[in-house]
Amino acid sequence: MTSATTDGPLPLDAIDLRLLDELQRDASRSNQALAEAVHVSPATALRRQRRLQEAGVIERTVAVLSPEALGHGLSAVVEITLDAQGAERIVAFEARAAADAGVQQCYRTSGGPDFVLIVQVADMAAYQALAQRLFNSDANVRNVRCFFSVHRAKAGLAVSLPAPRG
Repeated sequence: MTSATTDGPLPLDAIDLRLLDELQRDASRSNQALAEAVHVSPATALRRQRRLQEAGVIERTVAVLSPEALGHGLSAVVEITLDAQGAERIVAFEARAAADAGVQQCYRTSGGPDFVLIVQVADMAAYQALAQRLFNSDANVRNVRCFFSVHRAKAGLAVSLPAPRG
């Protein structure tokens, strides 16, 4: 077995792929229910799920919450361009952005802005506070473009799975 983080991708067979597909659909099911959905024994399902976690294929298991139900109804996509792109400055901005509770996703990008952030906050006042913390107080932030969402058509993190080999 190879590690997904050190020796290249972990070889995945049809059972692994069915298991990953089912987990992406609903990871809250019991091991028994998951095993039934994949058509394997509970011991096999558990052993394979642990192997996939240890190899880094499954990064973590979380609950997906409704931002609106929790009073976080303002979503934004924010493009950030830094004034200086030295490695130390990029890493410093990335660490601050990733640590902020209002930032759901942080991507270092090329061919345009230096970063793209997905932000989820309560309202415009909360966005302005985030902007002050992350953008206005950082002399290295040259440009900020923000796009506020008016409707969320899809929100997900599912990864397309390859076809089984064989």
